[in-house]
Amino acid sequence: MSMAALLLLERLSPLERAVFVLREVFGFEYAEVADAVGRSEGACRQLLVRARRHMAAGRPRFDADRQERRELAAHFFDALTDGNMDGLQALLAADVQLVGDSGGKAPNLPRAVVGADRVARVLAAFGPWLGQRDLTCEPNEVNGQPGAILRDRDGKVLFVIALEVLDGQIQTVRGVGNPDKLHHLGPVADAWAVDRDLRRARRQQA
Repeated sequence: MSMAALLLLERLSPLERAVFVLREVFGFEYAEVADAVGRSEGACRQLLVRARRHMAAGRPRFDADRQERRELAAHFFDALTDGNMDGLQALLAADVQLVGDSGGKAPNLPRAVVGADRVARVLAAFGPWLGQRDLTCEPNEVNGQPGAILRDRDGKVLFVIALEVLDGQIQTVRGVGNPDKLHHLGPVADAWAVDRDLRRARRQQA
């Protein structure tokens, strides 16, 4: 692709860029695009419409939306730590995905949960334990998108939460617990020990 075309693609979100390239550059059918990016065909059609519009607008998209994404993330993590299911659901896209990545080396969120109601329920059940067990949620940018680093009581990294935001809604919530992907952030906690501690506390409260 030409440098001009690559610069134009910088105006798109990661999902818009993927859909645009697969459909417009490689000529994939919508069913193939949907399978590749993990969205419905209808959602992919909308993403393509938005991608074309953003490219035509002739302005970088991310800089204009940066503050809005930070504010949305702040509301998300407030609702998460409060266990506020309604608050979480209000921030999620209807077809939001919750994706866990432990690599089999750490306790994990469910590998794949789809839908605002289901994702909000899982997160609302998990969130309140952050405060109860002296865990902290430290806001941080992850791969150009808003997110947070979850740390244990000693400040060691447990896992990272990354939010994929599009048009004012959270499209994907990713929980990365694989220690091989966390060492660059600092000392990594023993996630299995923390998990055992949480389970023991739940049994005591039951």
